[in-house]
Amino acid sequence: MDRLTRRQFIGLVGASGVSAAAALSGCAPTSPRPSPESSGARVVVVGGGPGGATAAKYLKYFEPNLDVTLVEPKRSYYTCFGGNWYLGGFRELETLRHDYRTLTSRYGVRVVHDRAIDLDADGRRLITEENGSLPYEKLVLAPGIELDYSRVEGMGASDAEAIPHAWEGGKQYAVLRSQLLEMKDGGTFIMCAPPNPFRCPPGPYERASLVAHYLKEHKPRSKVLILDDKDGFSKQGLFKEGWEALYGDMIEWVPASAGGALDHVSVAECKVYTDGGAQAHRADVLNVIPPQRAGRVAQQMGLTDDDGWCSINQLTFASDKHPDVHVLGDAAVVGAMPKSGHAANNQAKVVAVAILAELRGHELPEPTKVNTCYSLLAPDWGVTVAAVYKYEEGEIRSVEGAGGLSPEGASRDFRLREADFAPAWYAAITQDIFR
Repeated sequence: MDRLTRRQFIGLVGASGVSAAAALSGCAPTSPRPSPESSGARVVVVGGGPGGATAAKYLKYFEPNLDVTLVEPKRSYYTCFGGNWYLGGFRELETLRHDYRTLTSRYGVRVVHDRAIDLDADGRRLITEENGSLPYEKLVLAPGIELDYSRVEGMGASDAEAIPHAWEGGKQYAVLRSQLLEMKDGGTFIMCAPPNPFRCPPGPYERASLVAHYLKEHKPRSKVLILDDKDGFSKQGLFKEGWEALYGDMIEWVPASAGGALDHVSVAECKVYTDGGAQAHRADVLNVIPPQRAGRVAQQMGLTDDDGWCSINQLTFASDKHPDVHVLGDAAVVGAMPKSGHAANNQAKVVAVAILAELRGHELPEPTKVNTCYSLLAPDWGVTVAAVYKYEEGEIRSVEGAGGLSPEGASRDFRLREADFAPAWYAAITQDIFR
């Protein structure tokens, strides 16, 4: 990555504005020019997160005369990325809240605050709870994830107030933060990290880091225990290096092979049992992040496979089950790309171009795709991974030698600069999604 240089690459990946962001996806726009073939065509987008909101925006940007409707039950969206900063005590929750007013006022997206519940694929109609059916020529589905409590013995979704997952933005983060504030000094925070695949691969380990940051400052006799269903994780070397430098022995990570895999939970006792039930761990604050699958609406529409995810054509993002339905973001199987907000934002622009190419009868280009991920281990200690992807032989693959990872053994000044980039990246990508 130093050949680019690395700082230049990350600066580009985090660049704000329509032109820079679209160029990075390989879909750089010229001045929007309405096309007779696509003008007035109806596209319905389900889900107002990074994938859905970006898709709705860029569909209208590329083709202003397109009829675009965004269906999203919530009036505000709280990003998950940045949520761990709030848990660490150096970001306010309300700064992670975004709305859809600009999508309507600037781009002309019709926003319907309703819940999609089913699909009439033959009639090309989306069924909603309150607004009946919405006709479409193309449907974009960005439903995110559902937390699969059926695979967590001893607890269910109704227990999330007592044992929060905080893997969806907003209220759940506030619940977990309040528990940390109330925790006694000398207590134990236990996090059960989920099995692959799951939203934001480095997210649990950033969380452990920033919870430790808060505890070190306010409750320094406390401990952070990570019980893991895996034997390795994203940026592992960088996290372990940072944990040792910043927190000493405050953080302990137990991989599956050492007995870290979750067996069952006792909600009443605030205990988790691992290693086939042989080991019990009692927490003062317990954060269980369940296994995940595609958002419920994708399941209701019959778009998921046996593993619970949506299989797609990885060039166009069209569903393998219904070609007029495009699925993107966390719910989709997208080859080597991770389930991340940046990836969903990037994929949404590819979907916008794919839909317009098909409506206009044009050949679809094969755009380069990118992802970048900042993780903070403390407010002044950041690490980054960035990658470039291409479509090859039917799937999205990493481009060998492109992108890169923060170097191990870097100076504190280097880590500080990486940490400074993170909020700038956040501001840039949320502007690109919602503004």
